[in-house]
Amino acid sequence: MAKRIHVAVVGGGMGGLAAAVALAHRGISVAVYEQSAALREVGAGVFIYPNSLRQMERMGLGDALARVGAKVGSGSEYYRMDGSVVGKILTTDSSGWNGMYGMHRADILKVLADALPASAIHTGHRCVGFSQDASGAHLTFENGKVAHADVVIAADGINSVLQKHVVEPSPPEYAGCRAYRGLLPADKLPDWRPEAHQVWMGDGKHFMVFPVRRGELLNYVGFVPTTSQTAESWSAVGDRDELAASFAGWDPRVTHLLEKVETCFWWGLYDRKPLRTWVNGRLALLGDAAHPMLPHLGQGANQAIEDGTALAVILQICAQDDAMSLEDALRKYQELRQPRTSLVQAEARKNGLRYDSKYADLAQRDKEIANSAQLRRALYDYDIEKEAVEFMRKDGANA
Repeated sequence: MAKRIHVAVVGGGMGGLAAAVALAHRGISVAVYEQSAALREVGAGVFIYPNSLRQMERMGLGDALARVGAKVGSGSEYYRMDGSVVGKILTTDSSGWNGMYGMHRADILKVLADALPASAIHTGHRCVGFSQDASGAHLTFENGKVAHADVVIAADGINSVLQKHVVEPSPPEYAGCRAYRGLLPADKLPDWRPEAHQVWMGDGKHFMVFPVRRGELLNYVGFVPTTSQTAESWSAVGDRDELAASFAGWDPRVTHLLEKVETCFWWGLYDRKPLRTWVNGRLALLGDAAHPMLPHLGQGANQAIEDGTALAVILQICAQDDAMSLEDALRKYQELRQPRTSLVQAEARKNGLRYDSKYADLAQRDKEIANSAQLRRALYDYDIEKEAVEFMRKDGANA
């Protein structure tokens, strides 16, 4: 008889909700605890790539994502700061499947939340304590509530409250860069390429634009070096004039877009060296709590979705295997996921150097940008569900 497993997910962002949906899809009881009074994401864009989209389509979310996403494909290119073309941006996997969307964070959050029973989501629950014993894992919240589970998944971000219960504190590392971001109605730029992801690179900074919300909005991000740290915040109001000045003299497409900007936000870029461990008994870290990464491959949310899928597969196998403990299952999750996320973290850092043109020879940079399609193809082809099943089968599990 299968073991009954109840999982508590701390954190109601994309990683936490995606993990919850993956678990529920495989018949595992799950509850999500979010500190905010309501599920919400500040308006900003995110890429959903083939490696995570195929997982969400298997969870039955394909149609809902297609209704709110903006297909990204034709016209996607890299440029030097003057607008000269460096190369095309890969938007398909090896099969030619263009499973790539620009998504408004609020839209994808709603799709994920709508896939769960309302009773599974508990807002206004700021986690302040964790303990575990032979009977299970126990959470306490600032509002005085307590929760019990067989497994706790910490999906509570780069400044995770629960991380200290897993590994010694590891402060985030500032990347020396501030990102200005915002959204513009697409009809303000009627000549803009509708499906294009476009990246301009030059003199220590870079600028990118891609569509979100069915193509009705353009998401722009300008990455600018700083001499002092900027908070890791999605909602800090940025200086629109400072943003425009940072890209003065660039390709007229960039400067023309910035003329349309009235307000923007900024956030500081942080990541962290790979942690020694992600798990402690019945507690496991997921997404930014385990492996925050710079946004220069657009894989942060996608890797968190992969994490959740891997956990769901492994815990489903554990439920059917009397010889496998929950602690063993979480260790297998870490063993499977840690090498891949460490690689993606490192490659995101390297790609940031390319985008910011930190090369004595730009021809070498351009060559590496062209060759990066091989890395992206490998990222997009990866099927975490199949990898997890095969990994557990090789380990002797009845997968």
